[in-house]
Amino acid sequence: MARRPGHGRLLSHYDFGRTTVYACQHDPRFAYCAYVPESYEEDGARRYPLLVVVHGTLRDMTSYRDAFAAFAERRQAIVLAPLFPAGITAPNDLSSYKMLRAGDLHYDAVLLAMIGEMAARYRLDAGRFALFGFSGGGHFAHRFFYLHPERLAAVSIGAPGVVTLLDFERDFWVGVRDFRARFGKAIDLDAMRRTAVQMVVGGEDTDTWEITVKPGNPWWMADANLAGGNRQDRLRSLKTSFEAQGIAVRLDIVPGVAHRRDGLMPAVESFLTESWPI
Repeated sequence: MARRPGHGRLLSHYDFGRTTVYACQHDPRFAYCAYVPESYEEDGARRYPLLVVVHGTLRDMTSYRDAFAAFAERRQAIVLAPLFPAGITAPNDLSSYKMLRAGDLHYDAVLLAMIGEMAARYRLDAGRFALFGFSGGGHFAHRFFYLHPERLAAVSIGAPGVVTLLDFERDFWVGVRDFRARFGKAIDLDAMRRTAVQMVVGGEDTDTWEITVKPGNPWWMADANLAGGNRQDRLRSLKTSFEAQGIAVRLDIVPGVAHRRDGLMPAVESFLTESWPI
């Protein structure tokens, strides 16, 4: 479909379909792009639901946006794909976004600012949105869920390498005993129970070389590998910790798929279609 020139006060040709990449005005070290349905109504009362998709360590955020383009057209939803560049906190930093906070840098606040900027441009229904993350984005997704469950209608946690269990007997990041002290906000279990939750991983996603936390690793702490050896084991442990607190979880282990986002997409779209009524 041909792109339309924008006729609204804020919209241009580059704001429909696969949008251009924008610097986050809240903090221009970060950026985002979006997918906006070609049929987006510039004038009218309709509000569009929001799906946020968070990249892994490779940071190929445009491919995450593009992977959900057909879904966005079918569901008439807007997709937001943030970029959290490497090297923000140190030249070799690859992973600080996965833990949400790095000193005074609050990655969760950066994402919420991006959503606010999108809401100023489009008619978003973003009070409660859907969130998907794969690998490093799966790290981000489940920890964001702990901190902001009231903002999520659905969350799909894709193949994180290292998980924070919903365990009130161990400190963060292995558990959440000291969550309020670290984040200034207690975990709201009631809000978590109101959110649709999927955990999804490939049936052949069994490598451990990248995810085993050893002494000398900045993330090393006691019980660092408590959740299991590989991503499947760790998601099962995460699921068990959720269910112990009355949080329902859909677990999809996709046969024949290794550590690849594209192989998980049918399961993710199925979950969002069934569990995220829009």
